[in-house]
Amino acid sequence: MGTSELILRTAQNLFDGLAIGSVIALAAVGLTLTYGILRLSNFAHGDFMTLGAYLTWLVNTQGLNLGLSVIVGAMGTIVAMLGSEYLLWKPMRDRRATSTTLIIISIGLALFLRNGILMIWGAKNQRYDIPLVQAQKIFGLQLATDRIWAIILSIVAIFILHLVLQKTKIGKAMRAVADNIDLARVSGINVEQVVLWTWVITAVLTTLGGVMLGLITSTVRPNMGWFLILPMFASVILGGIGNPYGAIAGGLVIGVAQELSVPWLGPDYKLGVALLIMILILLIRPQGIFKGTL
Repeated sequence: MGTSELILRTAQNLFDGLAIGSVIALAAVGLTLTYGILRLSNFAHGDFMTLGAYLTWLVNTQGLNLGLSVIVGAMGTIVAMLGSEYLLWKPMRDRRATSTTLIIISIGLALFLRNGILMIWGAKNQRYDIPLVQAQKIFGLQLATDRIWAIILSIVAIFILHLVLQKTKIGKAMRAVADNIDLARVSGINVEQVVLWTWVITAVLTTLGGVMLGLITSTVRPNMGWFLILPMFASVILGGIGNPYGAIAGGLVIGVAQELSVPWLGPDYKLGVALLIMILILLIRPQGIFKGTL
């Protein structure tokens, strides 16, 4: 392989890594928000991502355009997440359940969601009802339109999240609860309202991430979110647990690292790369790159 070909291939993998990293970042932000505010390591997060993608696909194939379908899919995911909050997480918080108990429950919820999706829609891969668009070729790089949109929409979503966290009343309340829930409650902050808004924001970001993953891979399948749970946790740990900005940076790093490893290790070892990065961070800097706070 010549030098120019190697540079071109590396640039292509870098672009693909940014695209998948954007998806991981979107999903990881929701995961780190639930931990930072609710102290919940939610292993069902990837399967909620799958649920959002499937609900969007269901509406899209009934004739609604993809943009409106994402809104409907996000609303359905919000209902599902709020349902899990009232049926599972709130009763467990009231009983002061341990973190181990919450993790076990979240794994059970993940299995319930995944098998529910399999039972309702089957194991067959699905595809969104959108026209095929030829990839743009620029300087020898194949820039798929879906991947470009994934990067753009992730940037827009993350910018909006930044404004919500920094400029709005609910965003400031979320940051206060994440910092010290007891002090926030004594200060008059409605903690239960913050919890609900956390689930709403998480559901929207998770659905958007699931849809973007479905577009990039050209398939919507029942285990798509489960296979992304390890890169998501690696991103959260890399960026600093509880820090949404760190999760964004971590997601991009994980996505790029996975794609750059393909020419040497092959596509089957992408999850191994994410796991290796997570282990190294835990050994070298357990608190992550950034401080773990909103």
